[in-house]
Amino acid sequence: SPEGRWIRFGDWDHQLWGGELPRADWIDAVTPDNPVFVFRLDGHMALANSLAMRLAGVTAETPDPAGGEIVRDADGTPTGVFKDNAMNLIAAVMPPLADEEIDAAFLAAQDVALAHGVTEIHDMGDGDGKSLPDFRRQKEAGRMRIRVYALSPLADWPTLAAYVEENGRGDDRFRWDGLKGFVDGSLGSATAWFYDPFTDRPDYSGMPVADLDELKADIEGADAAGLHVAVHAIGDRANDWLLDAYESAVSANGEEIRSRRFRIEHAQHLTTGEIDRFAHLGVIASMQPYHAIDDGRWAETKIGPERIKTTYAFRSLIDAGAVLTFGSDWSVAPLDPLAGIYAAVTRRTIDGANPGGWVPAQKITVDEALHAYTAANAYAGFQEDNLGTIEPGKLADLVVLADDVTQIDPTLIADVKVLRTIVGGKEEYRAEE
Repeated sequence: SPEGRWIRFGDWDHQLWGGELPRADWIDAVTPDNPVFVFRLDGHMALANSLAMRLAGVTAETPDPAGGEIVRDADGTPTGVFKDNAMNLIAAVMPPLADEEIDAAFLAAQDVALAHGVTEIHDMGDGDGKSLPDFRRQKEAGRMRIRVYALSPLADWPTLAAYVEENGRGDDRFRWDGLKGFVDGSLGSATAWFYDPFTDRPDYSGMPVADLDELKADIEGADAAGLHVAVHAIGDRANDWLLDAYESAVSANGEEIRSRRFRIEHAQHLTTGEIDRFAHLGVIASMQPYHAIDDGRWAETKIGPERIKTTYAFRSLIDAGAVLTFGSDWSVAPLDPLAGIYAAVTRRTIDGANPGGWVPAQKITVDEALHAYTAANAYAGFQEDNLGTIEPGKLADLVVLADDVTQIDPTLIADVKVLRTIVGGKEEYRAEE
């Protein structure tokens, strides 16, 4: 890279080299002239080199921000790893990507999605509210071959409410009336918010990454404005808090307002009581099954043998009558829905250590996983009248696979090839012969 250009993105995973967090001094010698800020694959912590920390003015005296942590040496010196809200200290001095870079990224990502049989994405925004104009630029230029439901940052709900009032909610190709917020961080970054401490950190049980009073007010305000609310929650305490907040919004704004379809993104670690509340409150569990076979390699070391029994609790949620919808969380996990179906059905961890499935009691059937990726997804985006099933009168979004995944050995599902992807009756992808 030219001198001075930021090196960003990254997607590293410290679990792949034994769990030790990286340090700035690992990379300083080879990046003396380029500030570096590269994210862990879950996006909840990142590594900065010393140059980036100097540019941001981060020193041993810099306090941890609310909802974040600067990882430090024994003497208080930052090591280079920043967790959750602490990442904003470095991000504040990073230059924005140019429109041309974003356009190229969209086109490349769209090709990847269509090649994997994805006909629509629910995009969770980039945190600065810029995704909506970025997607609108693609639509207006005729480059949007996939369907997009774009969610904006939850705190921006007054701006989005005004935008919807002036411009409507979009069309079947591109819609924008959703909002995304955060309660806590992630398990891999040890920032998920639990009732009980982490097994490997007995004095620490995670943390919320938001001001909870502000988050609750934003949920109620967005709901009152008729906008669709989806919020990230990983730990059991975070999920419980969020279910309470959703219930409070219904009480404050009135049950008759409409079908809200509140979503909890991830809904990863639940108590049995919380599982029942999803169905009772009509809250959608928006989950990513590939995480189960990734995190399953090491999750028990973080939260012990009891809490993992209701981790990625696909079976329990379905049996309780909750709506379960599946996605990828890309680029945190592969964009491929077939990999996700394989994960939900087999729960075989990617290290090969659990051939019978990790927490096998939470396995679901292929038909249930297919439903979560199709009809349930349409419902989770208020599109079940037009999408999600193949029947007369609906939009012709179709995917042709090389094998019938309901008939083959489930362990082979991840290797099934996508032959064609059709969006609105138009072929947008065809595999090479």
